[in-house]
Amino acid sequence: MNCPFCRIAQGELFAHLIYADDLVLAFLDAAPMAPGHTLVVPRAHVERFTELSEEQAGHLFAVAVRVGRALKEVLEAPGFTVGLNDGVVAGQGVPHVHLHLIPRFPGDGGKSLHSLLPYKRWRPDPELASRLRARLSAQGS
Repeated sequence: MNCPFCRIAQGELFAHLIYADDLVLAFLDAAPMAPGHTLVVPRAHVERFTELSEEQAGHLFAVAVRVGRALKEVLEAPGFTVGLNDGVVAGQGVPHVHLHLIPRFPGDGGKSLHSLLPYKRWRPDPELASRLRARLSAQGS
């Protein structure tokens, strides 16, 4: 497999690991957007967010919280942008689920996630809400 995150998990590619367990790795991004920019990834090759099991997703986010706390303390970061690009259309560059933890600092020039798309006056869609409730109910949620 040529997935760089799988190769990091297998020890074939170098990364600045900051956390590892049987299910998840966290390492400094090779092209950081800020000091401490960290990726949290499952060891198992999972391409899309919705393909994670609930257990995998829960552990991934639990590790992200733990790593985020360490980054906050070590860097004295007053905030974070936490992001996950799912699919090529969303900007996913590596086809392996990865959660970005990007420490934020006053005057860093970054914006909020709301700046990703142009603002439109969308309104909540009750029909869509109904369809989503039905789908979740059918899934046993």
